[in-house]
Amino acid sequence: MRGNPDAVIVGSGPNGLAAAVTLSGAGLKVLVIEGAPTIGGGCRTEELTLPGYRHDVCSAGHPLALASSFFRRFPLDGGRAAIVTRSVAETAARLGADGRAYRWLIGPVASHTDEIIQALLAPLRRPPAHPFVLARYGLRAVLPVSAAVQVWHTPEARAILAGAGAHAMMPLTSVPTAGIGLMLIGLAHGVGWPVVVGGSARITDAMAGAVTVAGGSIETGRWVNSLSELPPATAVLLDTSPRALDQLAGDRLPSRYRAALRRYRYGPGVCKVDFALSGPVPWSNEDCRRTASLHLGGSYDQTAAAEAEVAAGEHPEHPYVLVMQPGIIDPSRAPAGRQTLWTYCHVPAGSDVDMTDRVEAQIERFAPGFRDLVLARAVRTAADEEAHNPNYVGGDIAVGMQTLRQTVFRPTVSWNPYRTPVRGLYLCSSATPPTPGVHGRCGELAALSALRDMFGIREVPDISPDRLRPDTTAQPAP
Repeated sequence: MRGNPDAVIVGSGPNGLAAAVTLSGAGLKVLVIEGAPTIGGGCRTEELTLPGYRHDVCSAGHPLALASSFFRRFPLDGGRAAIVTRSVAETAARLGADGRAYRWLIGPVASHTDEIIQALLAPLRRPPAHPFVLARYGLRAVLPVSAAVQVWHTPEARAILAGAGAHAMMPLTSVPTAGIGLMLIGLAHGVGWPVVVGGSARITDAMAGAVTVAGGSIETGRWVNSLSELPPATAVLLDTSPRALDQLAGDRLPSRYRAALRRYRYGPGVCKVDFALSGPVPWSNEDCRRTASLHLGGSYDQTAAAEAEVAAGEHPEHPYVLVMQPGIIDPSRAPAGRQTLWTYCHVPAGSDVDMTDRVEAQIERFAPGFRDLVLARAVRTAADEEAHNPNYVGGDIAVGMQTLRQTVFRPTVSWNPYRTPVRGLYLCSSATPPTPGVHGRCGELAALSALRDMFGIREVPDISPDRLRPDTTAQPAP
């Protein structure tokens, strides 16, 4: 890049790159600076266990990527168990006595998934395009799972909402865990829970390709400790936690705003265990052998008990375990006939406890003989997660608790949550609205704010690959 950039983005997670793509689409010179050796933040893929076994470092299933308006504008190539299929009717039919209640609660969410997701991923100060659809969802979304689940009585139906709601990383008696669970179940019916062929890094690689093709630059292996280390630029966007924003900006921020950042609450951490396996997991339930995403928590009561223990600062003996087995649909993740397995469980913030034995025991519970398949393991405790990615304070991969307050006001109470009191400085991480996840909207909305404030650009840039590529005959496709 010749001369100073128009905008600097610190951090190359999905939101940082979404901001970079958006600014590049407006014709600006963009510089992205990443502290880690590779781009992607939590959306990376690496050989964590053995050569030839490619594991997603953090995010692995991507329903919000398919549902996000950002990615729709920037296309990417695309024993006993409770099973959610793409069909609400088929799922309900599996639930016996609760089938009718499942259709009553989930049907309206699934049939209006697109409208609900677009409203949830829209700027908070913009009136929803479909207020009645959102209001119907909202009446249930503000509930805790413990209340919403009362309409169901079979163990299978109750376990579905418990498993989805536990993604909130809060006790199931907390609001709005039902809203998070209903959103994820609706996405399962509406777009599925897809995995990316070749690994999650393909998403951020494509975004980075668009930035560089448009003339932007990306530097890796450069940790930024202060804003004073950055080159002069009209706008600076930070794909960081509020804690890092406070540390980077320091006294440039008003004391009142810094105090608000320090009140921002982070949630529990995760202990992540990746496995290299000699073959597919021998799940007792045949349906589990055909799906990429699994929640291993047992019954509603067992899942609720495990999440309550974590909130109380304890390490559950029988944790709620999230499992992704991408090899079911993507054999490129491991050598022929072998597989990778992605798992994590929730633990107290900052925990340095290795939960491998408990994770394996939970898998063995539903897949006898699993341990015999394990060739290698890679473990990251919650403390390790923060050491590898400082945005994950205490190992919190959501970069902040998803309480009702912090869902609406994230990171502070503000009309524009992306704009900081320092002119030209913006926060673009998942610590801003609309919600954590790989959807790019936090970065895109922060970039749009910067374009309006600092460059006088109010039109949404065209970020299609053909538009960003200056010479389609000479440049590689992103």
